[in-house]
Amino acid sequence: MSKRNFSKEFKLRLIKEHDEEGVSFYKLDKDNHLAFGTVRKWKTAYKTYGEDGLVQHNRMLFKYSAKLKQQVVKEYLAGGVSIRDLARKYGVRAESTVLKWIQLYNNHEELTDSRPERGKYLMVKKNKPRKTTQDERIKIVEYCIANANNYALAAEKFNCSYGQVYSWVKKYEAHGIDELRDRRGRNKPVEELSEIEKLKAENRLLKAQAKQKQMEIDFLKKLDAVERR
Repeated sequence: MSKRNFSKEFKLRLIKEHDEEGVSFYKLDKDNHLAFGTVRKWKTAYKTYGEDGLVQHNRMLFKYSAKLKQQVVKEYLAGGVSIRDLARKYGVRAESTVLKWIQLYNNHEELTDSRPERGKYLMVKKNKPRKTTQDERIKIVEYCIANANNYALAAEKFNCSYGQVYSWVKKYEAHGIDELRDRRGRNKPVEELSEIEKLKAENRLLKAQAKQKQMEIDFLKKLDAVERR
């Protein structure tokens, strides 16, 4: 299913309903058929970046260095400051993002740059497409999803083009794992995975998605419960 795009005006209207009319984030999400926590994210982005934070093509504004992530996590673990306050202090778009960094740190996983530096980003976008097997494409999509759909980072790691990574992720999200097969060429043999291999690959991809979603959902539920007290 393709993602819905919302205008800046629509986002501002819902934020205004929350701020001026006291409508809860929970009700705004539910009444407008939005994913849980969506309006809260928009409010945080607006408060941090102004109207620019509500424009879809300005997502590149939200890049965080490994050094900043480590600083935020260490400050939180030192105590005396909330996740919400840290997000506002360091200009992090969503409180749930800070929570993800904390969990990664506690799981002894490396905190890396969210996006490459501008020069590296442009360089990666010039990577030439290369031939890949279906198994490689699955691994690339899995890595990209597990890193918050960072296409440039995946292209750099697997030495393929930015466009390839973007295309594979979108195909998987829209049609599933079978869409990652290479069907080009009339006489090209069809790539096939065994049923067991396919199930294992699908399981890995689902876990990558769940890892990104579940922590955010749990955290936002706690925030919403506090808000409605």
